[in-house]
Amino acid sequence: MNDRLLFIEDDPSIADMVVEVLQDHYTVDHAPTGEKGLDLALSTHYDLMLIDRRLPGIDGIEVIRSVRRAGITTPVLMLTALGSVDDRVSGLDGGANDYLTKPFDFDELLARLRALRRGFAAETGKTYIGDWLLVPETQSLYNPYGDRVSLTSTETAVLALLAESPEHIFSRTEILKAIFSVDDTPGTVDTYVHYIRRKAEHGIIETVRSQGYRLGLGS
Repeated sequence: MNDRLLFIEDDPSIADMVVEVLQDHYTVDHAPTGEKGLDLALSTHYDLMLIDRRLPGIDGIEVIRSVRRAGITTPVLMLTALGSVDDRVSGLDGGANDYLTKPFDFDELLARLRALRRGFAAETGKTYIGDWLLVPETQSLYNPYGDRVSLTSTETAVLALLAESPEHIFSRTEILKAIFSVDDTPGTVDTYVHYIRRKAEHGIIETVRSQGYRLGLGS
């Protein structure tokens, strides 16, 4: 599954070129205005955002500030024709993670996006389970279309445990000791596996007969 990227840029000629390059690597949603971009950022899960600073209506910095105020931590690379130190500082202080000045080289753009993605994944402990994305920090599971499934803390803990060693078969006893209380039984593990499968899909956790459970969906 390609990472999903939101690109906010009002110049059609720049937007067309950048989208053409990005589409080889990402699933891209392009917004031509700050208002439209902000609506998408607040309603859709993205792995990365690429935002022009100078936009009609709401400018890029205000878009980023609004995104951060909403608690969205998606990494943001800001594009701008403004290259002074003060401009870069204001962009970073506004909530951008990195800053690239126009005109730019596409190879550098792609490299910066990859670096942001790697750093964010390491920081948040995000894990792909097949085409699903687990974000333990927010107790969230995202389906292949980017829709969020809310998990309980226990459901998150079970999936995160399995994701730590995707090839390992966890016995019910192992899962009980790691997550549940001494008063719980192996049946409790089965119950939470059922809850997770019902919220996501059955194959997200694989049953290994007479042994236990492991992460599914080819992870």
